[in-house]
Amino acid sequence: MPRDGEGSMAALGTRIAALVVDWAFAYAFVGIIVAFGGPAALGGETFAAVTSWAVPVAWAVAGVVCVWLFAQTPGQALLGIGTARVDADERVGFIRSLVRVIFIFFLIPPLVQDEDGRGMHDRATGTALIRTR
Repeated sequence: MPRDGEGSMAALGTRIAALVVDWAFAYAFVGIIVAFGGPAALGGETFAAVTSWAVPVAWAVAGVVCVWLFAQTPGQALLGIGTARVDADERVGFIRSLVRVIFIFFLIPPLVQDEDGRGMHDRATGTALIRTR
């Protein structure tokens, strides 16, 4: 991988910002559903009861599907980064996307990084977040 520019490793701050943007999108998506259908639309009595499970589920589904199909989540796309395999010039794939999201959900794997700046979730799946522009 190049040290700078397109294809280089994304900075930690940019990766965290992309995660925050993705969580905000998930929260907005759930909020829109609840606004039009009420909390009962998602099987809850209050907005708080619905968001406690619906936001993480929306975030996870969007993360898996977007990385699988487009190699980047909406937050990553807005910030000019994407997910790439480091072991092959191929797409990330469904299984790797699913494992990455599961690891990210538990928060500790992304925080434990190696000398290259890749988290445990990226090491386990053979992926890295790279700059796309």
